Amino acid sequence: MAREKIRIKKIDNVTARQVTFSKRRRGIFKKAEELSVLCDAEVALIIFSATGKLFEFSSSRMRDILARYNLHASNLNKLNPPLALQQPENSNLARLSKDIEDKTRQLRQLRGEDLQGLSLDDLQRLEKLVESGLGRVREKKGERVMGEISSLERRGAELEEENNNLRQRLMMLERGKTAAFREGETVAGVQEGMSLESAVTTNVSSSSSASPLDDDFSDTSLKLALPFSM
Repeated sequence: MAREKIRIKKIDNVTARQVTFSKRRRGIFKKAEELSVLCDAEVALIIFSATGKLFEFSSSRMRDILARYNLHASNLNKLNPPLALQQPENSNLARLSKDIEDKTRQLRQLRGEDLQGLSLDDLQRLEKLVESGLGRVREKKGERVMGEISSLERRGAELEEENNNLRQRLMMLERGKTAAFREGETVAGVQEGMSLESAVTTNVSSSSSASPLDDDFSDTSLKLALPFSM
């Protein structure tokens, strides 16, 4: 069940008022102590009761905190100039505010806004300003476009040069592969020729070694008067 909210007003009963003061005083002192501990803050609290009795709480020495407070208050008074010195600053602030308002209105008019109340001369002057500004914008745009075109042309030339270099390297690699292939074919042909020559030599040697046997056979046949068959 929700706690009933107490209406903040003076308590008419003296006894109830004194009891409430004692309870609330202890509570606020506890909160001040918690604030000083949790936040590492210097806290000083002074309370006078309805009877004129003094109650105080301080996280450190009360005199040191009060001295620091007085010093801070005096520094604030030094920083705040007198009213006579503030009047010129106020006038400068008003003038700057008016200048900002005028410039803002002129900017809106250059955008084609807030044109009510302008005379024919004012509109013609505004038209010249707009045309002059538009001409400068177009000139700047042309410079930027030409710069972009030049940059793209330089980039295209660099890419073309890089492409030519890659093409030359590729041609050199292909030439190297072709030369290596031809060299391999030549070596294989030489080896094959040497193999054929060895085979022919071997056949000739075999034929030469077989001929004496045939001659001996023929001579033996003739001596024995045997029919000689070819």
